[in-house]
Amino acid sequence: MKLKAIPLTALAVCILGANSVLADDDWGWSRRAPDVAPVKNELYQSECGSCHFAYQPGLLPAASWEKLMGGLADHFGENAELFEDTRKTLTVYLVTNAADNVDGYRRSAKILRSLNGERPLRITETPYIRYKHNEIPPRVIRNNKDVRSLSNCAACHTRADTGSYAEREIDIPGIGRWEDD
Repeated sequence: MKLKAIPLTALAVCILGANSVLADDDWGWSRRAPDVAPVKNELYQSECGSCHFAYQPGLLPAASWEKLMGGLADHFGENAELFEDTRKTLTVYLVTNAADNVDGYRRSAKILRSLNGERPLRITETPYIRYKHNEIPPRVIRNNKDVRSLSNCAACHTRADTGSYAEREIDIPGIGRWEDD
């Protein structure tokens, strides 16, 4: 039996196809794009990131960001008011890059699908985020002086600042790597 040569283009298509399947898994193997678009706005990073982790806009829908930015006088118990022009500029950035306004970011799409029309103010209130953290005992978060809250993403997600929340990059302080069963 004589083997036929596989045309180079057919081989390339097979390799690229396999690569795209592997690149879209839930273990963070993606080389195409991070889970959510990373923050690339210096004003947002300096204004919001000076008090807490500068959450990527793709972690909430536009309506959530609009509501959040409209209530900065009581921002989760703190007064985070900004000059009006700064507030408007940041709101445009957040809404433009919100989960429902970006394409190609896997976790943003999953967060949006999980909402069923809800528009939570807290990222930790989204069904997708709650689901992804449901196997972690609350004591591992609340009783951990280096974590304290599910909202402290960067405490465990070692590449959160880049928009990557891959499971293989989780390192819970005092606990170590975390893997779902």
